Amino acid sequence: MNGSVVDILIYVFDQYMLTDHEEVPERDTLAEDLERAGFGRADVERALDWLADLAGERHRAAVSELDPSDATAQAPSIRIYVPHELDRISTESRGYLLALEEQGILSPTQREIVIDRLMALDVDDVDIERLKWLVLMVLSSQPGQEQAYALMENLVFEDDEQVPH
Repeated sequence: MNGSVVDILIYVFDQYMLTDHEEVPERDTLAEDLERAGFGRADVERALDWLADLAGERHRAAVSELDPSDATAQAPSIRIYVPHELDRISTESRGYLLALEEQGILSPTQREIVIDRLMALDVDDVDIERLKWLVLMVLSSQPGQEQAYALMENLVFEDDEQVPH
């Protein structure tokens, strides 16, 4: 199979999070399962590290959303991307993130987590379909986001790549 880290993340999410699995296997077992599915060891390790880092972001987001002094949790503002983010996140993807935020699917803090996780992938560009999956993964890691998750899940499984209306 030999897919990218993003493909592995989508595979894990699809196999373990969207199905009736009791729980996700331990890291070593999951790594073995992914290698048996045909993914390369190095990419599997990078994907599992990405997921572990996402789990760490859950705490940061929970604290940030409750802290009124946190600038990212305040009133809407314009997100200015730094040059290395502009190099790696396409105009289309930045526009899509903005639309998700305007629709209330992503909070400013969640947008920052998505951007952080995009940058952690160390790829040149992530298309909108893969971006949708990554947003869904971030939302699934955040407590109390069932409504936003359901809206995003609908967008993931739509056939077109239209920005939410």
